[in-house]
Amino acid sequence: MLWFWILLRVVLSPIMYGAWWPRNRGMRNVPKRGPALLACNHQSFADHFFGPLPLMRPIFFIGKGEYFTGKGLKGLISKGFFTGVGVVPVDRTGGPEADAALQTGLRILGEGKLLGIYPEGTRAPDERLYRGKTGVARLALKSRVPVIPMAMINTFKLMPPGQPYPRLGVRPGVRFGEPMDFSRYFGREDDREVLREVTDQIMEAIRELSGQEYVDRYAAEVKAEMAGKPVRRVDDDGDDGDEGIAED
Repeated sequence: MLWFWILLRVVLSPIMYGAWWPRNRGMRNVPKRGPALLACNHQSFADHFFGPLPLMRPIFFIGKGEYFTGKGLKGLISKGFFTGVGVVPVDRTGGPEADAALQTGLRILGEGKLLGIYPEGTRAPDERLYRGKTGVARLALKSRVPVIPMAMINTFKLMPPGQPYPRLGVRPGVRFGEPMDFSRYFGREDDREVLREVTDQIMEAIRELSGQEYVDRYAAEVKAEMAGKPVRRVDDDGDDGDEGIAED
């Protein structure tokens, strides 16, 4: 992952700044060393590039193992790319995906790294912000590290679904909010009401940074309806098996 991050900084950064002139702010809120959990809205595939761009240290994300198990040249390219942009595969040998993702996230934070998470659990179907799943809260309370709200700006317009490359003429950016302190909830990571409260506070902080309209529904449900597929309902606490940790 380090080699790709260095490539991004040295080679791609001048191109990205020159072509799109991103508006970034709040980088001082991200610690220069030590672990932190960055909770971000998810508008576009371009988030993987423009989100970490202004930071001087890499962000690691958790992804599904399928990204790393493809066959042939396509599978090799996929594995190399997702490894390069900081995606760490979920190790499911220890249990269900939600538990495996949680343990993987705790391991990354335990190594003193920055961990990025998309609480919506999937890319949004439009420019609005959707209800967060409670995995972000469970991870924050178990790890006891600072939570940094992070908002991607204009990346949906930059690279909407089906767009193979970023559009010119759109100015994206990222905003990092002040660290959020949830120490008053430590030890209560199995309390569903607490998990929902913490998650909603994080989503509200992201909304304030992004200026997005908030929709009190899960993005995955809306995407399924738009595609004419059966809607997979989840409980009020968002505990549907992945809890928003493993991003698709």
